[in-house]
Amino acid sequence: MADSALPSSAPAAPPRRILLLASGGGSNAQRLMTHFAPPHPVGQIIGLLSNTASAGALNLASQAGVPTATFTREAWRDGIVQQLIETSFRPDLIVLAGFLWLVPPALVAAYSGRIVNIHPSLLPKFGGKGMHGQHVHEAVLAAHEAESGITIHLVNEQYDDGAVLFQARCPVAPTDTAETLARRVLALEHRYLPLVVEAVLRGMNPAAFARQVLRDTIPVDEIIDLP
Repeated sequence: MADSALPSSAPAAPPRRILLLASGGGSNAQRLMTHFAPPHPVGQIIGLLSNTASAGALNLASQAGVPTATFTREAWRDGIVQQLIETSFRPDLIVLAGFLWLVPPALVAAYSGRIVNIHPSLLPKFGGKGMHGQHVHEAVLAAHEAESGITIHLVNEQYDDGAVLFQARCPVAPTDTAETLARRVLALEHRYLPLVVEAVLRGMNPAAFARQVLRDTIPVDEIIDLP
């Protein structure tokens, strides 16, 4: 990990506030909560919101001592959730960690450049409405792609359309099923999402930061250099 120490003459900045949104099991949320567990100097998970009352992510957050809340589609659409975010959580960064709903334009505008999403393909391929989870991996296999991977990007008003921050790839084997490919892609998500979020908070290039942290423990061509 990069040295986060500041000169003794400079006051240490407080950790930046990270709010998670999740719809499902929450394995990426758990990785983020573990990575940014106190006393992490750069970031702090200050809450997890879910649109699914039965989401496993809620239990994981509760076990980690992270405040949680659930909401309905109406509250999401009508701005009630945005009001909750702005008044009760006041995040510096919002991370969609397996969150499936389109973000309302007003929330995108309020947190422009400060909402990050992770997608299980190499965008712009296999993105858009309905392209999540197994649907993505099935589409990759149906297209006979030689590789797949992950994309971490900023969120705008469209599904999977914001500026790309980071990509990493993995091979697609001839014998792959959607399940085996999903496990390989999920391993990339777990490896890189916390590092990319930390890089964003540090104002560093995500690919360079990930290489600095992981060094020779990853395949040399796994991280894709973006234009």
